[in-house]
Amino acid sequence: MALLVLTSGVFILPNIFGKAATPAVASPDLRIRKSVITKTARFYPYQAGNTYLEVLVVKANDGTIRTAFNTCQICYDSGRGYYLQEGDELVCQNCGNRFNVDDVEVVRGGCNPVPILKENKADDGQNIVIPGSFLSKNKFFFSRWKR
Repeated sequence: MALLVLTSGVFILPNIFGKAATPAVASPDLRIRKSVITKTARFYPYQAGNTYLEVLVVKANDGTIRTAFNTCQICYDSGRGYYLQEGDELVCQNCGNRFNVDDVEVVRGGCNPVPILKENKADDGQNIVIPGSFLSKNKFFFSRWKR
């Protein structure tokens, strides 16, 4: 069953099945309810101007919540550098690189998801909040996206 996330008065349907979701209506911040985050990656859509992007959220084996843009630090420019989950790994759909979910937000550089670090988000106790200004600033990663 799909869950809705209320974001500043706008409902956003998370992409929990690994397929592209309908682009979300732009709103100031992306709020992700912590209670729905599991070891299965979820892909939250966000519309920044005319650019559709996705945020990947997953719970690592140590229980921490990890966030990243659903695009590869190397392959993003190909338009196909996004991830789908297979078991405990995320697989780049451009080059096939496999990336363990425990490494999301930890490993930087190379063919890995673009991390959303602690300083670029907040935890209000119930939600992970990613500012719309930060999302918009990084929309260039998705300018050629073909998901």
